[in-house]
Amino acid sequence: MQYAELVAVYERLESTSKRLEKTFILSEFLRKADDEKVLLLAQGRVFPNWDQRELGMASKLLVKAISVASGASAERIEATWNATGDLGKAAAELVGKKSQATLFSQPLSCPKVFDNLRKIAEMEGEGTVDRKVQLVAELLTSAQPNEAKYVIRTILQELRIGLGEGTLRDSIVWAFFGSSTGAVYDKEKNELIVERQEEYDLAAVRVQEALDMLNDFVDVARKARLGVLEQVSVIPGRPVKAMLFQKAKDIVDGFSIVGKPAAVEFKYDGFRLQIHKSNGKIALFTRRLENVTAQFPDVVECVGKHVRGGEFIIDAEAVGIDAVSKKYLPFQSISQRIKRKYDIHELARLFPVEVNVFDVLFAGKSLLKSSFAERRKAIESMVDSVQYLIKPAEHLLTDDQAVAYEFYRRSLSAGNEGVMMKNLQEVYKPGSRVGFGVKVKPVMDTLEVVIVGAEWGEGKRGKWLASFIVAVRDDAGFVEIGRVGTGIKEKIEEGVSFDQLTQLLLPLIVSEDGRGVKVKPRVVIEVDYEEIQKSPTYSSGFALRFPRFVRLREDRAASDVNTREDLIRLADGQRGRGEQ
Repeated sequence: MQYAELVAVYERLESTSKRLEKTFILSEFLRKADDEKVLLLAQGRVFPNWDQRELGMASKLLVKAISVASGASAERIEATWNATGDLGKAAAELVGKKSQATLFSQPLSCPKVFDNLRKIAEMEGEGTVDRKVQLVAELLTSAQPNEAKYVIRTILQELRIGLGEGTLRDSIVWAFFGSSTGAVYDKEKNELIVERQEEYDLAAVRVQEALDMLNDFVDVARKARLGVLEQVSVIPGRPVKAMLFQKAKDIVDGFSIVGKPAAVEFKYDGFRLQIHKSNGKIALFTRRLENVTAQFPDVVECVGKHVRGGEFIIDAEAVGIDAVSKKYLPFQSISQRIKRKYDIHELARLFPVEVNVFDVLFAGKSLLKSSFAERRKAIESMVDSVQYLIKPAEHLLTDDQAVAYEFYRRSLSAGNEGVMMKNLQEVYKPGSRVGFGVKVKPVMDTLEVVIVGAEWGEGKRGKWLASFIVAVRDDAGFVEIGRVGTGIKEKIEEGVSFDQLTQLLLPLIVSEDGRGVKVKPRVVIEVDYEEIQKSPTYSSGFALRFPRFVRLREDRAASDVNTREDLIRLADGQRGRGEQ
């Protein structure tokens, strides 16, 4: 497929804000496009979701590539970038005015764009930077202005065409189950009319389950095309979306949701690890599906010795253990291990972890459809209990409220966050908050939010980004809810610092306007607040009153943050707030 054909689809998607129309456009495209490279590029990707490789080209390098391709100076490119607020648009404008005519250039094909971008991600060693610049410049030299725009946006992972997870899912349903269920899109009314709603809803559930298990839009689209979604299963070695849990008000509320008797477990203040064994190799993934195997050689060794089975996927919480007192440590004490690439064995010695296994998804075969009671038995038969190293999560079966409360207090006194309560008969549903389990914590709800912008500080904070614009998820992407500047430290030894956040955000900057910057939504933080108020100032329609930084969540992806629906629920639950 020529890249111009794909760009035409991008432009149709970008030209409408209607989610149903976007879904219809993409579904039409899916019916005729089956090439893996094309389908990945349609999402603005060159790797599937479960593959953590990145292109790794900062904006400054792209400015250099645009300069090579267009003949424009870096100063002119940056001025155009500042004027448009979009480096892709700047590239389109300057490539359209390039000072030297390009001879013998061939129209761009999707495979050519895909292959050049893959090469960028795979390059290592001396001279890598210059070779990356040349690969991008080669594409831009052959590109039409609108093609140049999307090449740059793809590299920046900022396609800006409004394709959320829900739109991707529904486009597969429309494309491959629309005819059989009588689904028709009425463009004039912007309405989906379905003759056989029950069949359509079942297809949507199957597609969502497949996406949650495989984390691969291309793979699921192909299986839907072939009509074999029922054959989809989890695959050891490929991370699965973790099952998520609602919050219950208290133990009584927990029982009302999950039923009696229930499993009650410690809710540890660590980070979630999904542990895979396949072909004799052990791999570790965070909740955001990031491969952290190299960062935790101690866990790999421990699992190899103390978890039985040829192939498995287990769900666990890694909790920091004080090397001297052997007491549990809060998450922040060990979070630095997630990103560390150097001195890994020394960090493992200084900040050991205990692996608490609380679920199993695969043990020789998929256990997703097995009850939790059956899965717990599998855990106890697979996992040794070795103090301070690994064990099945602390667990209690009860229908007695008083017994559950005592267990809850014991968990808190051990330094945990609270307890989990689980329905014994329910299955494992990747990615869902379906009431099969709940968490009970004594603290006020915090929010997990993603940083989407920031502002440079003043005075002694002038060298740092010091005020951070935060957002939650919405159907359209991310909507802003306020600015956070308190709770962050000036000295790194005191906790998460302005300098640390600045260094994380600098490579993610996509545009600048005076002292303000916009950044890719990648860095997730946890905040608390005094109140959620309605507000026209932010795109969510809400604002956090006195938000305060609590901690950096390096184990979370932007897709994990709270939603606008969560804000509405929390605002409605605020006592004495009138119509908040």
